[in-house]
Amino acid sequence: MNRVRIIPTLLLDDVGLYKTINFKNPTYIGDPINTVQIFNTKEVDELIIIDFTARRDNREINYKYLEEIVSEAFMPICYGGNVNNISQCENIFKLGVEKICLNYSAINNPNLIRELADRFGSQSIVVSIDYKRNFFGKIKVCTNGGKKVIEDDILVLAKKIEKYGAGELLLTSIDNEGTSKGFDIDTIRKVSDVLNIPVIANGGANSLNDIYLAVKDGNASAVAASSMFIYWGKLRGVLINYPTQDVLIKNLFSKF
Repeated sequence: MNRVRIIPTLLLDDVGLYKTINFKNPTYIGDPINTVQIFNTKEVDELIIIDFTARRDNREINYKYLEEIVSEAFMPICYGGNVNNISQCENIFKLGVEKICLNYSAINNPNLIRELADRFGSQSIVVSIDYKRNFFGKIKVCTNGGKKVIEDDILVLAKKIEKYGAGELLLTSIDNEGTSKGFDIDTIRKVSDVLNIPVIANGGANSLNDIYLAVKDGNASAVAASSMFIYWGKLRGVLINYPTQDVLIKNLFSKF
């Protein structure tokens, strides 16, 4: 039985918890600290916390609030949101955060990945690649919350990120994000197959079967999801949830 990491992702707008669809139209969900406390009781593997408006607003990391969140968490946390230098990372790690997630800063300056990996270890550095398809179905890598399209080929970029020392890659389909229509398995597989580092599939999870397919057919090492653990039912009522270990063993882990 292989254990797959299943990672809830929380989107912050400074101090509030929100959910987006295709990186747009954020809906207020509630209090992040309360959500973390609930995930504690669910024995969640780890959490990814992204302040998705920090770069847009050119806002410094809210260290005080992040410390409050970390102090309540019983699981490892990966944090991202306008992280772009060593000093910020030192401050974040001092709060008890285990991993840093980079996006624009790493893609724009891959030497930052190397500097951080040399200083803190590759296992602490996650780089996020966000992408969407254009009118012709061609994959385009994006930064700035999906607003800026860059010309790098996604496979070339993924290999560059690994070469510069990233320990993991968080791969997010903007087209699938928040839609609950399943993962982009084909792209997950293509990216996973050219890398030796773990790929965390993100964007579209709606069920344990979606997670199974991302790992079995997409060769992902782990899966991140948000809507699946925040909403409940067809009406998408807010209910923080996470499958019990018995459910995971019966319906997911036992399949591998």
